[in-house]
Amino acid sequence: MKRLMLASVAMLALTAAPQVQAAACPAITVSNPMNVAGGAFPQQYELAEFQSAANCTLTFQGNPDAAKLNGRIRGNSKLPSLAERIPEEPLVVAPYTSIGKYGGIFDVISNAPEAGTAGFLSVRHVNLVRYSDDLQTIVPMVAKSWKWNDDFTQLTFQLRKGHKWSDGAPFTSADVKYWYDNLALNPDVIAKPKDYVLVAGERMTVETPDAQTVIFNLPAPKPGLLAHFASSFAQGFQPKHFLSKWDPKLNSKANEMAKAAGYKDGLDVLSAYFGNSDWTDTPSPLLKTPTKAGNLPADVVPTLESHIYVTDTPNGRHLVANPYFFMVDTAGNQLPYISEQDEIYINENEVRILKLINGEVDFKSQSLQLASSPVLLDKQEAGKYRIQIKPEISAPTFAFNVTSKNLEKRKVFGDVRFRQAMSIAMNREEINEVAFFGLGKPQQYIGFSPAPNFVDPKWSTYMAEYAPDKAKALLDQVGMKDIDGDGFRELPNGEKLVLNLQFATQGIAGEVVELVAQHWSAVGVQTQLKEVTPDEYRSSQSSNDLDVGMWRKGQPLAIVMGSNALWVPPFDTYFFLRTGMLWAEWVDSKGAAGVEPPEYVKQLMKDINAFQSIPNGTPESDALGAKLVETMVSNTLFIGTVQAPGVIYNRTALKNVTEFKTHSYEYYWALPYRGPQWWLDE
Repeated sequence: MKRLMLASVAMLALTAAPQVQAAACPAITVSNPMNVAGGAFPQQYELAEFQSAANCTLTFQGNPDAAKLNGRIRGNSKLPSLAERIPEEPLVVAPYTSIGKYGGIFDVISNAPEAGTAGFLSVRHVNLVRYSDDLQTIVPMVAKSWKWNDDFTQLTFQLRKGHKWSDGAPFTSADVKYWYDNLALNPDVIAKPKDYVLVAGERMTVETPDAQTVIFNLPAPKPGLLAHFASSFAQGFQPKHFLSKWDPKLNSKANEMAKAAGYKDGLDVLSAYFGNSDWTDTPSPLLKTPTKAGNLPADVVPTLESHIYVTDTPNGRHLVANPYFFMVDTAGNQLPYISEQDEIYINENEVRILKLINGEVDFKSQSLQLASSPVLLDKQEAGKYRIQIKPEISAPTFAFNVTSKNLEKRKVFGDVRFRQAMSIAMNREEINEVAFFGLGKPQQYIGFSPAPNFVDPKWSTYMAEYAPDKAKALLDQVGMKDIDGDGFRELPNGEKLVLNLQFATQGIAGEVVELVAQHWSAVGVQTQLKEVTPDEYRSSQSSNDLDVGMWRKGQPLAIVMGSNALWVPPFDTYFFLRTGMLWAEWVDSKGAAGVEPPEYVKQLMKDINAFQSIPNGTPESDALGAKLVETMVSNTLFIGTVQAPGVIYNRTALKNVTEFKTHSYEYYWALPYRGPQWWLDE
């Protein structure tokens, strides 16, 4: 393979690293460290750190097809030399088992645009920092380093010298400040600021004393802010050079430029690119406005990720390697190894499973339910793929619409006796045996997953026993009787009640929903099932049209410390299980609209803000955490079922895929397992 070589003397000048012997560097891997000492963080080094540990000078090579791949990125200029593309301070990555080979197309399947795509995004995703694969250690990524002050009110990041966006423009601290000041807090772009950009509801300030230094000044302590950046799809930066020209507040000619390109105004262009969201996988202008896409300077926003979109259709998307990516392996090869990625959309679970069995997919984790594991395990050898069965962080959870548009339903769903009745009507042992082959653990939803030490074990089983007679008695107390003798209860005012159970297999296994429907019917509450697409489910949930929400739910303590989404109405983000939509409207409008929530909900909001401001493990923190759990669980706002494992699939030709610790969105799917060092042996 032809490689571009840079003279070691030139690289020393470029990196300003300490003088070392000009010896070839050992191509170490995690499985074979060759007696080279580890760095400050597991499985990776800063350049000077690696050269010092290995007593060598690293020379660099790039993908021989880089120029051709760059030519497919509309808006990119002619590709400069590798020395001009790699940062002066690249991140040196030790592959798990082998130095890879360049080339190949990474094939994946997702459900639909913005549905089931996060697992794929996580393979190429980057943020300021990330969790290592031990899911305990936060390590540098886009940021070279970070430092907290003593009371967690100031977080300083150092960025990498010479780092560039995928179009070759410099990436600097200005891109972090632009993201925070002009996008994350701009109501014209994101209507409601996300919790993670606020501290106890108040904004931070961002200072940029130089091109590589970013200082977040917090109005109150928030130790979990770093954990947010380590696990979130929401990146703490956006390309100011590219997006700001369309912002009317920053460019007086923005609207004029936008109209010339066929758009209403500059904000319309920002929406086409940025999607009015913090979700980094929104459809591009190619999909939103295909007839006008060519009038814009590029098809998609420049990225720091390992790959960038070059096509986008209703049926799927295609990506090529980012020629300016900031990681190299221990042999000096610029990552990623894999040249292209291809994503197709298939919402039918049976079709997805068939493609996996046939070995037509390289990797899949999101949307794979344990129910599919027997057939996948049985066909492993013939299909030349590998299956991992790993613990889940979240668990299938149900929530009644406590602010239903139907006032009679709202009255019943808002009665804690009804919610408790529906919880103890569930036969969780049967759900575990039938849907999860006995591999799960029946339990109640407690907000945290796994349970921290401060959680009293009684809450994990609170109202989780199978007690149908007690459930019937509670429903009688609520005033729900079978008036017409058809075996099903009516609402207290005599209206017919049929719970419409809409579900998407991306978020919950159909077997679970079917069993729960049977359990509820057995105590006299009629149900009607309908499988829908994830987009249809989310749309109905956002419109406050669901009777019952259902999706996987739960977060580890570290994630809760960075985001209060699970504790403030509607108790999660757009993509997951929510309830109390009108409570959320009341909170967002400061009481001007919506429905005022009960006192226990207001207390949850106060307590989570206080909890996030205190370092973990202190008596005060533990007391607040225990109070949060008691308030949430005693009100049975969410009904947990069974904590069970999930399925992870990879074709055996995909190399450097290690053992996963969990099957979890919460640590952002594959992000801890370093997709850029995966390669295809074919």
